[in-house]
Amino acid sequence: MKNKLTELLQNKPEGLLNIFYTAGYPQLEDTTTLLTALEYSKVDLVEIGIPFSDPLADGPTIQESSKIALENGMSIEKLFSQLEKHTVKVPLLLMGYWNPVMQYGLEAFCKRCHEVGVDGLIVPDLPMSIYQTEFKEVFEKYHISNIFLVTPQTSDKRIREIDKNSNGFIYAVSSASTTGSKTDFSAAADYLGKLKGMNLNTPILTGFNIKNKQNFQDACEYVNGAIIGSEFIRQITDVEDISHAAATFVASIK
Repeated sequence: MKNKLTELLQNKPEGLLNIFYTAGYPQLEDTTTLLTALEYSKVDLVEIGIPFSDPLADGPTIQESSKIALENGMSIEKLFSQLEKHTVKVPLLLMGYWNPVMQYGLEAFCKRCHEVGVDGLIVPDLPMSIYQTEFKEVFEKYHISNIFLVTPQTSDKRIREIDKNSNGFIYAVSSASTTGSKTDFSAAADYLGKLKGMNLNTPILTGFNIKNKQNFQDACEYVNGAIIGSEFIRQITDVEDISHAAATFVASIK
């Protein structure tokens, strides 16, 4: 299966920078403003969060951005309409929870993703066994990569099973905490070193607690790249020019 994401992973195997932000934050129409700024800043891929009222894996910063985005009027349909008006150049992922996707209808959701330029989905509460038996064909029909998560508590057996069944990258959560916690990133070194030593076939990007250039460089010593979310959202909060803030932050990392 080919899409912008798989082509990127094939052509650039290391040093990948993925920036996450919440759709409809800080303002409803900022979704594509930020996407344009990030594309101009030459990030490697972008992950847009679909706001949800009960985000299990998200810490306070992303939870608050989701709350505000929902108050702004953001919805899945609104996100698709925003992306439909934007020619997406960078590999694009959507991160969301299973309940809203199921309510929208999986096939309709994947079809719309394909139409507006989305390459992959991260659905933390979608069990791999259910994906494999019920939904894999639909994802692949619309050239959508499904991104699985692993944590320090994930067994080696399950990691290898995820590796075998992945068609994008593996999202390595670097701690058992929620996103944006104050845990020192260095605490993840042993875990990421273990993943590196497993010689998996699928590229690995790590996220949670990546805040600055040093964290990013440290992560890239072990895996193929890193995802920055909570810190990026902090940087675009309460600023006059979100495009400038986004570009400045990316430059500070790269």
